[in-house]
Amino acid sequence: MARRVQMTKNTDFYKQEIECCTKALGRIRVKSSVCLEAYLKFSSQHRPHDPIMSGCLPSNPWITDDDTYWAMNAPNVAAPTKLRVERWGFSFRELLADPVGRANFMDFLRKEFSAENLSFWEACEELRHGGQAQIPTLVDSVYQQFLAPGAARWVNIDSQTMERTLEGLRQPHRYVLEDAQLHIYMLMKKDSYPRFLKSDMYKGLLAEAMILPETKRRVFPFMWKPRHSSLSPALPPASASVEPVAAAGGPGGAEGEA
Repeated sequence: MARRVQMTKNTDFYKQEIECCTKALGRIRVKSSVCLEAYLKFSSQHRPHDPIMSGCLPSNPWITDDDTYWAMNAPNVAAPTKLRVERWGFSFRELLADPVGRANFMDFLRKEFSAENLSFWEACEELRHGGQAQIPTLVDSVYQQFLAPGAARWVNIDSQTMERTLEGLRQPHRYVLEDAQLHIYMLMKKDSYPRFLKSDMYKGLLAEAMILPETKRRVFPFMWKPRHSSLSPALPPASASVEPVAAAGGPGGAEGEA
């Protein structure tokens, strides 16, 4: 028989145990119940906006000749849908990614006399995705307009970020203003964006947004069937689900009954 090695529990052993437990306490842990609750909240929030789960309203342009869905969700439309306006409240990134949402957010910032923050962020995006030959000119234009002492649309940046930015301006490149852009981005995300969602302007946009025809809800999400729109291409037609049952009633089915 193999002999069991018994560890001597001396002072060094308990020191290692204490050190191991101390490190374990410092780790970030999330309860499974909290994770599941967050997952359910995320799923319920995004479910109406998922064309696979809820279908395309008012029509599905992938399987029909009706392109109304594309026209209603074009980058620039006069009247956005309610689903589109609701997505602006999902995250600040969703708001900036939508041209219509960004335009409305700019109008809100003008009322708060802080539109220069978003203008600076857009100028940095133009610099990042601009042509290589235009980079020196764009960098100098952005600096003179937003960062230089006495600039017409000066933005508030902390001293450390400004020092890193000025040092990078000696050899300008497309990412030279990345630190300053991130600083302004976080400022808008933590300050202006929450006020925008609570403002009467955003509530008015939700109230005036175009509401698409509702779908008839079933017990299970994959059984939902839109009233006025075509089915999602991921969902098989009703006839396809009946055929295997009918095939089962052939010779093999007869033998089973016998």
